[in-house]
This record gives sequence, C-alpha cells and structure tokens, in this order.
Amino acid sequence: MRPDLRFDFIADMQDGTLTIRRKFAAGRQMVWDCYTRSELLDRWYAPRPLTTKTRSFDFREGGHWHFAMIDPNGTHYWSRTDYETITPIDGYTGYDGFTDETGVVNPDLPRSRQELRLADKGDHTLVETRVSYDSPEDLQKVIDMGMEQGLTSTLERLDELLASLIAEAQPLPAQNA
Repeated sequence: MRPDLRFDFIADMQDGTLTIRRKFAAGRQMVWDCYTRSELLDRWYAPRPLTTKTRSFDFREGGHWHFAMIDPNGTHYWSRTDYETITPIDGYTGYDGFTDETGVVNPDLPRSRQELRLADKGDHTLVETRVSYDSPEDLQKVIDMGMEQGLTSTLERLDELLASLIAEAQPLPAQNA
C-alpha cells in the first residue's frame, strides 16, 4: 500500500514561522531513529536527486549534525543543526542553518529554530515541525528557494526508507520443501 504523501505546510508570514505536519506508516521509535541516527539520515535527508553525507554527528543536547546535500555534479550544500533540547522519541529543538564546509554558519542565508515533535496516531507516527525565522523576509526567502517542493521530495524518501526498514524487520515466510 502506498502511503498518503500529503502533508501540511503552513506558512505564517506575520510570525515568520512554518508548521509542517506529516504522518508516517511506522512506529514512533523507528521514525525517531530516522531523524536521530546519521547513518539513517544519510539515506533520506535530501530532495531528489541530491544525496546526503554527514561530516560530523553528535546527537545530544549541545551537540550538532554537520552535513552536506550533494547534487549530481558533486556540488556540496553544507548545513548544520545545533541541538538544544532532546526528549527521546518525543522530539527535540535546535537551530538549523547553511554553513561552509567547516561548519561556520553563513550569515547571508536564513537560520531557523526548529522544534520537532513525534506523536503516536494509531499505527502511524505524526511528525510536527515548527520552524521559526528571524523575520517574515527570511521565511519568504526559504519559500522562494523551494522549501515546500524540497520537503515533499525529502519526506517521500523518508516514507521509502521506513517501508524498507519495516520490510527488513519482517521474518521471511517458511519455504515448503
């Protein structure tokens, strides 16, 4: 069964915030792992046709994730998430921004504060992310950069990874001799 790929992408231009809500056909622990383990993030956290490569990862309060999204020509687009608070399998907060390859935040591009929350919804997991920018202009800039389309593609990749992880966890049926 193909998952429902729709999601809420709500821009509040007055407050400079985005609220993104998306359900996934997997348990909360598995979804949490996909958001908090670098080897899994590298498998889904970029819109097609880009790939993701982690440079450094330290998932703890005060830690960070420094990574690049890489286009098919090999151009690296560096970013960094700095983790502020972490509540295992429920959510985390932190700051996200574009950087250079050493991890220094680019002051010419918007930086955001993110609050990610996970909740059980029957046999699905609801992920809600609230992204706050310093100004409505910063929010408009990321929307103009293709944030909604990029998230659509990226979250489709997470759906695919979750389906793969679920399939890998299923025991194979017994064969008749």
